[in-house]
Amino acid sequence: MADETGAWIGYGRRAETEYPIRHLAEGERIPLGDVTLQILETPGHTPESISVLVYERAEDEVPYGVLTGDALFIGDVGRPDLLASVGVTAEELGAMLHDSVQNKLMGLPDEVRVFPAHGAGSACGKNLSAEKQSTIGEQRAANYACAPMGREEFVALVTAGQAAAPGYFAYDAELNRKDRARYGAAAPRPLALGEFTGLRAAGAVVVDARDPQEFAAGHLRGAVNVPADGRFAEQAGTVLDPAAELVVMAPQDREEEVVTRLARIGFDRVVGYLRDPEDALEALAAEVSPASRVTAAQLRAALAGERPPVVVDVRTCGERGANGFIASALHIPLSELPHRADELPADRPLVLHCAGGHRSSIAASLLRRRGFRDVSDILGGYTAWALTESAAETADA
Repeated sequence: MADETGAWIGYGRRAETEYPIRHLAEGERIPLGDVTLQILETPGHTPESISVLVYERAEDEVPYGVLTGDALFIGDVGRPDLLASVGVTAEELGAMLHDSVQNKLMGLPDEVRVFPAHGAGSACGKNLSAEKQSTIGEQRAANYACAPMGREEFVALVTAGQAAAPGYFAYDAELNRKDRARYGAAAPRPLALGEFTGLRAAGAVVVDARDPQEFAAGHLRGAVNVPADGRFAEQAGTVLDPAAELVVMAPQDREEEVVTRLARIGFDRVVGYLRDPEDALEALAAEVSPASRVTAAQLRAALAGERPPVVVDVRTCGERGANGFIASALHIPLSELPHRADELPADRPLVLHCAGGHRSSIAASLLRRRGFRDVSDILGGYTAWALTESAAETADA
């Protein structure tokens, strides 16, 4: 945007980047016609974090609203534990965030509108609302982190129950500081089958973005299944190595979408994509395998057998606490699986599950690529298991 318009890029005064920026300090005012912006330093999610007060007229005493970035969300606050800033600890960031939320933002009048940078679905908090805007007064009354409290209580409260950070967060935090070429100059291209097989043989990772059921019906051995329908970029960034060369197998006519979504998180080492995945699977039939998926009833029977499988729960801690869990299951969240796979036994059958069967397909495909031979996941996930549990209890009664 800066290249296209000639605009300057503004950051909080603590930011350090390789490209030219304008450092913005507490209280600085920026006129935009009749509207005036005023900088409010609100560190905590990162040291350089700022919020922006918006005044409809320069002479107004009360701001129309505040753009809170990742400091204050609707129903939550930004996480101080992502360690996205080099040289600053989670404890230091937590102390900064306490001051930013409790003193600066809650020091604004109740009527000031709140416009956060994220809503529900973001990994930057645990309780984000789907609402687009709120007010300081509403957040003072309803947001758990905005009630008056001391620093230690605040930090303990906002860090409790957070899901592990997706693996690409720290990688992207570093990229955000670098002066990099604009995306698009060497965008990936469609690959002929011969090129594709050569790249795959040389070690490129096949990212199969089809639906888990299609993937299970038949996929190239070693492919990692990250379905395009869902939180594709976040999940791809969790299980893929940003240093790896990637080739994409996507649903028909969604290849460029998948490649672009990877590029948005800095995974731009995509060499190319297959335009006709079904034809490719047919041509490479000798390299195609099904993926084992079992029903909850089949798992229940297997657990009662002589050689029960090891069940692995890849949901978050919050999901387990809220919805229950299989008593014998190991808990390794998807975001932790890439660096905890060695904890799993290679000589036992593994059955993975999430809530509904989406993340478990991703996790199972990753383990197969890592060399685990007997890996399945549960159709319908824990939701299906809970239904069979209820049916079993009713039958016993």
